Amino acid sequence: MTETLEVQSLEKRVISKLTRRIVPFVMLLYFVAYLDRVNIGFAALTMNDDIGLSATAFGFGAGIFFVGYFLFEIPSNLILHRVGARIWIARIMLTWGLISGSMAFVQGPTSFYVLRFLLGAAEAGFFPGIILYLSYWFPARHRAGVTAVFMAAVPLSIAIGSPISGALLTLDGVFGLHGWQWLFLIEAAPALVLAGVVLVYMTDRPDRAKWLEDEERQWLIAEMKAEEADVTQEHGSQSALRALANPWVLSLALVYFGTSAGLYTVGIWSPQIIAQHGVGPVATGFINAVPPIFAVLAMVLWAKHSDRTGERNWHIVIACLFAVAGLVLAAFASNLMLVAVSLILVSAGVSSAKPPLWSIPTQFLAGAAAATGIATINSIGNLGGFAGPFIIGWLKETTGSFRGGLLAVAAALVFSAALILVLAGIRRRQFSNSHSNEVTGKTGRDYA
Repeated sequence: MTETLEVQSLEKRVISKLTRRIVPFVMLLYFVAYLDRVNIGFAALTMNDDIGLSATAFGFGAGIFFVGYFLFEIPSNLILHRVGARIWIARIMLTWGLISGSMAFVQGPTSFYVLRFLLGAAEAGFFPGIILYLSYWFPARHRAGVTAVFMAAVPLSIAIGSPISGALLTLDGVFGLHGWQWLFLIEAAPALVLAGVVLVYMTDRPDRAKWLEDEERQWLIAEMKAEEADVTQEHGSQSALRALANPWVLSLALVYFGTSAGLYTVGIWSPQIIAQHGVGPVATGFINAVPPIFAVLAMVLWAKHSDRTGERNWHIVIACLFAVAGLVLAAFASNLMLVAVSLILVSAGVSSAKPPLWSIPTQFLAGAAAATGIATINSIGNLGGFAGPFIIGWLKETTGSFRGGLLAVAAALVFSAALILVLAGIRRRQFSNSHSNEVTGKTGRDYA
């Protein structure tokens, strides 16, 4: 009994120290990354007219980011697994900062498309790399909560970045530059600075963590090795190539597709959805900052509940359905108040669905297979970030309304929720069969 209490005390101390050291820093990195990814939503308020972008062209350019992301995601994550997070995350931040700043000099649709594609290629591997990095440090039973705090950077980026972006648009004419050009230049600078900080501050693996006491470091190393061994024993050793074709990985990627479509619909189009009700850039910035505040609270509390109960599937489904309700409301909202309420529902829903979802892959993947599997889910799933903004832009130009696009994205989220329930049913049957096989001397694997 005394030994158990000592181990529990040690675990609590280690997790607390890891949380303080790692999570705020990776949150800051993701905050900057997401801001550079979606600040075109505010730039579009004046940039589109200046460089001649139609709604369809803007939606396509906003989404083509994810094509570059898709093509380079898996190799990037495998390189990170091989060379270490410290060097590779610094490289990612340096290149994306340079390209994001270059967005200030787009001249028309072609240069807009090219730079958005290159920005996606440069940033590829960042998010799944951090998810993989967290799996090196935090045991699975703590992972949803930690992932939620890390991913809170997304709504915080919108909440804090929106008023700043709106204010930067008022710099129009300063030193002969448009306000949207200042927006890109100023908001790219933190990524360049943080690239250097990463090289100094980030630690690749627990065995190199000199900031942990010997007892703490040895406990963490043993815990993570035991967890990896359990995953291998239960689900088998998988190569990176096999993980790429794992049907469970591909299924989770389709689930993530819908959540990404919802997330980037809000991140990229919400400023224009708000502005159509007759408010200026600064007011739009402050209104757009409200929904993410609710999203932060919702996702952290929802993820903690998921960790406490050990349940993942219904936590994903219910969150997706909240987002669906918000998108439907936004499609038919007739005033600014209803728009704000709808965006709160969408932001809270899609944000809350993601941490429980990201807790699933590392339950059946480890090592290089985890690097490949996580990158595959993220790269395919994030194509929803291409489809959602593009469909909304195309239907907006075709019909003159956001309604059709918002309902299409809502349908994608309904599909995600339904697919999770189907997967849960299959997993329950496989689990039941594996236990039956054990009685007859056979073995079964849930995810192989």
